[in-house]
Amino acid sequence: MDTQSQVVDRLRSAFSSGVSIPEQFRRTQLTKLMSMIKDNEELILNALHKDLAKPKFEAILSEVDIVINEAHYAINNLSSWMKPEYASTNLATKFDNCFIRREPLGVVLIIGPWNYPLQLLLLPLVGAIAAGNCAVIKPSEVSAATDALIAELIPKYLSQDCYTVVRGGAEETQALLQNRFDHIFYTGSQTVARSILQAASVHLTPVTLELGGKCPCIIYEQKNITGAARRLVWAKFFNAGQSCVAPDYVLCSPATRDALVPALRETLENFYSKEPQNCPDFSRIVSARHWTRLMELLKESSGKVVFGGESNQEDKYIAPTVLVDVAEDDALMQEEIFGPILPILTVESLKKGIEFINRREKPLALYVFSEDSSVVNQVLENTSSGGFCSNDGIVHMTLPSLPFGGVGSSGWGSYHGRWGFEAFSHRRACMLRGWALERLNSLRYPPYQDDKLSWLRWTASQKSSCSLM
Repeated sequence: MDTQSQVVDRLRSAFSSGVSIPEQFRRTQLTKLMSMIKDNEELILNALHKDLAKPKFEAILSEVDIVINEAHYAINNLSSWMKPEYASTNLATKFDNCFIRREPLGVVLIIGPWNYPLQLLLLPLVGAIAAGNCAVIKPSEVSAATDALIAELIPKYLSQDCYTVVRGGAEETQALLQNRFDHIFYTGSQTVARSILQAASVHLTPVTLELGGKCPCIIYEQKNITGAARRLVWAKFFNAGQSCVAPDYVLCSPATRDALVPALRETLENFYSKEPQNCPDFSRIVSARHWTRLMELLKESSGKVVFGGESNQEDKYIAPTVLVDVAEDDALMQEEIFGPILPILTVESLKKGIEFINRREKPLALYVFSEDSSVVNQVLENTSSGGFCSNDGIVHMTLPSLPFGGVGSSGWGSYHGRWGFEAFSHRRACMLRGWALERLNSLRYPPYQDDKLSWLRWTASQKSSCSLM
C-alpha cells in the first residue's frame, strides 16, 4: 500500500503528464461522478442514514441531487469557463493580444466534514475536476459509513491516476498535511482551520476555508408569523440543526417572541409529530461526543426551555428545543450550536438587532424575516455575512450561480458553480506581443528624456485607450 507521500507523488506525476487538462477528460470525469451517485443512490442513502439517521427526503435534496446538479452545471458551462477572457488595452498595448487564461493549480487536497459527508466533499471535487486538477480526497472519519463508501466508489468510477481517497482520523490528516499541495480546500470548524493554516504556511499553500459561525435570524415587522415559523423550523431543524448555514439564534421584539413561540410549537408538531424521537423525518446527532457537547451547552444555559429538551444518549437523540430569555453572554451564545437547539433573544429595535449582530464575528449566513422591504434592505446594507437570504433559510446555497462562502472567521474564498471552477484555477495574465510600434517602444529605452517620459505616461494612461487610427 502506497504511503501518503507516494500517493501525492503519483498524482503529481499524472498532473505533470497533462492527462487531467483536456476539456474532454474533465467532461468524462464529471459524467462518471454523476454516474457514481446515480448508480449507487441506495447505498449512499443507507450510509447517510447509518451515520446521521438522515431521512431519504433530506438526503436526496441535500446530498444526492445537489451534487448531480452541480456536475451538470459544470459540464454545461465548462467550454465558456475555459475560454480566455480578453482584457482591455491602452495605446501602448494596442496591437497586443492581452487575455486571462484559467489554468489548473495542480494537485489539490479536499478535506470534507461529517454533517453533509457527501455533498461537502464532492461539490469541491466538481470544481477541482472542472478546473483540470488532480485531487486527494479526505472524507470525515466521524461519518464512518459514508467515509467507507466514498473510499470504495471513487476508484471504481474516477481515474485512479488523478483522484484518490485517503482515510483516517486527526493523526492521519496531520500527516497528510505535511505534504506539499497546490491548494487545500477545507470545510469544518474554525479550530481545525487554524491547524490547516499552520500546515499550509510551511509550503505557502493557498487555502479555501469553508467554516461556520453563529448565523443570526432577525424577525421584524412580520405579520405572517405562521409562515415565518414554518420556514424557520425547516431551516433550523433540517439535519437536526447540523448545518453550517442553519439559523443559530433568533432576534426579535418581545411581542414577536410571544407570537412566534406558539407558532413554532405548532409547526414542530406538524412537521415531526408530538413525539419527534419516533418520527422518521428527524435526524440524529452524529456521535456520542457531539451529543454530550450539545447537552452540556443546554445544561449551562440560563435560558428558559419553552418546549423540547428531551434527549436519549443511546439513540443520540435531542428533541427540537426552543429557549427564550436567553442573554447575550449565555453559554448557547458563545459558540456555534450545530444542533437542534434554538435560542430566542429579544431586542428593543431593529437598530439594536443590527448592532447585536455587528458586535459578533461575521457569520456564514444572515437571515431576516420581514414583510417590509425597507427592513430587509436596512439589514442587508448595515451588516456583513458570507451569504444573505430574506424570508427563508439555507435555500440561497442551493443556487449554483451564487458564490457560497464565508467572510472573516466564517471562511475564506467561495465555491459552487463558476466560483468552484475559479477556486481551483490560476488566473494567468497573458500578453502576446508582436514587433509592431517599435518606434513607440523606443521611448522607454535609455538615454531617458523628459519628453519621452511625457509620451510614455500618455500612451499608458486610460485616456489613451481610444484609437488614433
